[in-house]
Amino acid sequence: MTTEYGLRVTTNLSYAEAIEKVTAALKTEGFGVLTEIDVKTTLKKKIDAEFRRYVILGACNPNLAHQALQNELEIGLLLPCNVIVYETDDGQATISIVDPLVMLGVVDSPSLKAVADEAYARLSRVRDSLTTA
Repeated sequence: MTTEYGLRVTTNLSYAEAIEKVTAALKTEGFGVLTEIDVKTTLKKKIDAEFRRYVILGACNPNLAHQALQNELEIGLLLPCNVIVYETDDGQATISIVDPLVMLGVVDSPSLKAVADEAYARLSRVRDSLTTA
């Protein structure tokens, strides 16, 4: 369920349903999706490569981002929290959410620990809400 740097769950949802559900679950936890990168379309357009359905969602919780930026101005390099949704070979959807403890672990700043802990708790609840989907 957890990769080395993300919180992952494979669901029985379709790809489109998974994007809808994770977006709603993120909203429940105070995150909005700022960016959406359709990897399949981008790779086809840029280098004419075929790829599975795969999207990168840039999720942000404004309050947590503000706290982090007040503590470390350069933390913007690690924002927003990326969420990926991709279609597996058997037609299921996998959702993986970046682990903020791992991401913020590259910054040696004890003042960011509380922000990372809060983000981790919220994103874990997002992941957990999708395990029943």
